[in-house]
Amino acid sequence: MTTRQLYVIDNPADALARTLEALLVVSSRPLTIKDLAEAAAEPAERVETAIGLVASRLREGRSGIVLEQVAGGYALRASRDAAEACSRLVERPAPRLSPAALETLAIVAYTGPVSRPEITRSRGVVSDSIVAGLVERGLVEDAGRPAEGGAIRYRASALFERVFGLTSLSELPRLDELGETSEDLRGRLESVAELRGA
Repeated sequence: MTTRQLYVIDNPADALARTLEALLVVSSRPLTIKDLAEAAAEPAERVETAIGLVASRLREGRSGIVLEQVAGGYALRASRDAAEACSRLVERPAPRLSPAALETLAIVAYTGPVSRPEITRSRGVVSDSIVAGLVERGLVEDAGRPAEGGAIRYRASALFERVFGLTSLSELPRLDELGETSEDLRGRLESVAELRGA
């Protein structure tokens, strides 16, 4: 009996699709076509084609992970079929967000990117440790500096969107539509966070 060897010629689009998958796996935030093109050192047109290949390979019902468009970019998420098992894995008692953390989170979500000094001005109290705690929990992320020597700015993360059941921050209710006091808003955020185990 002879052993047959199968030689496969690697399609460049397939190779790029694998690279994009790897970039999405290691990224803690959604990546835009521009982000992916820069990291892969490929033209945006090729990246758009390859991201289509990734999406078709990882479509719902065919893979345990799926590619989703979220927060203006692409990210890998667990499929709906695997959601129950994933939630059991990550279920764990977590410290609840304090009222100060919820207030800070609302400021970042509604006004971000925003710096720590701006958050402090909005709250009327120094918020450095609270911002650091939210960054550590992954609910807030570094959005860079506006200029050399400027203060780091923060924005709500993709995890914030998932925890609060949003596909983008544009789904947040407009503040002028809420007709609520800051205390009411804080209470609403707290109840949603508790339901979702934040």
